[in-house]
Amino acid sequence: MWHQAVGWLHSTYPWAGIGFCCALFGYSRQTYYKHIDKPDFNVQALYELILQRGREYREQMPRIGSRKLYALIQKDFAGTPYLPGRDRLIDLLSDNGLLLKIRRRKRYKTTNSNHPYHRYPNLIKGMVFDSPNQAWASDITYVVTNEGVCYLSLVTDLYSRKIVGWVLGDTLEAVYCRQALQMALDGLKQPEDARNLIHHSDRGCQYCSYEYVAVLKERGAFISMTESGDPLENAVAERINGIIKSEWLNVSEIPSRAACRERVRNAVEAYNNVRPHMSLDYQTPAQPLALLRENPRGCPCSTRDRLTNAQSASTIRRITRPNPCLIKAYGFSLFSEQGAPEPFRDASACMARAFWFSRIG
Repeated sequence: MWHQAVGWLHSTYPWAGIGFCCALFGYSRQTYYKHIDKPDFNVQALYELILQRGREYREQMPRIGSRKLYALIQKDFAGTPYLPGRDRLIDLLSDNGLLLKIRRRKRYKTTNSNHPYHRYPNLIKGMVFDSPNQAWASDITYVVTNEGVCYLSLVTDLYSRKIVGWVLGDTLEAVYCRQALQMALDGLKQPEDARNLIHHSDRGCQYCSYEYVAVLKERGAFISMTESGDPLENAVAERINGIIKSEWLNVSEIPSRAACRERVRNAVEAYNNVRPHMSLDYQTPAQPLALLRENPRGCPCSTRDRLTNAQSASTIRRITRPNPCLIKAYGFSLFSEQGAPEPFRDASACMARAFWFSRIG
């Protein structure tokens, strides 16, 4: 290194000062003394520790991505000098056979939308959630074992991305979805918390069935469903399915349904408590939820107010902008002097203004 060369030059040619020798390499004398005061650091030993920790994480979460693995290692080795960057870490993983390989598997259909049950509208489109238990997303995915195909029902909190309910069933019957929902409902601190909850799912017959809907209505929850076959309308649930399967379940063959159930239990535990999420700024769903995300829109505290505001705002967007003179005559103004809509103070004012505009527009 350059500071070693400076030391050799100064010892070989004593007439050459330290400052002169440092200037040959573009460094100052202060930088030279900082380097020689540091103890020798074994970078290779650090890399071995990092690889050992990486193997432990890989054993616990076999399909975790390199960026998330890097975030975990950064936390474990915080403050350590010469910590490798992301690209260097990827090189280390590649050199030691720890990078992932993409796998393609046969797909099974889990959604049957051809049924006589009532389909509910999509209530969460465009909504932003600022606390847990405001909205849950449910979905079903398949898991292949040596004893046959199993079906995993998941319920996920849309704010924290935490899996709050799960059941592994042998068939696509709705009873397994209801059991996963009941697990999520039993996890609420207060039973009345379900009255401020939106349950979102696809239009599959399991979620539209009379028995499943009856459980939600009994608890006073809102029912929301996708309006088309586009999986993006239930994107979070689809993403969670992919994470659980690709990072835990599809890593190796599953000998039996009992082994699959145990693997799912371990996967949910690691997903909720260990695996960092990029959407949560590399936090885990189980960490203090109040610190995970800050809502920039200032949404209402109550989901009922949130729904009322969203529905009222969509009503106002469909109404032609009225004459400002007529608005002034009625004693209130929706638009500021610049012509931009003013924020609503509460849901009742929003509904009142929408009603008046529909009359005078």
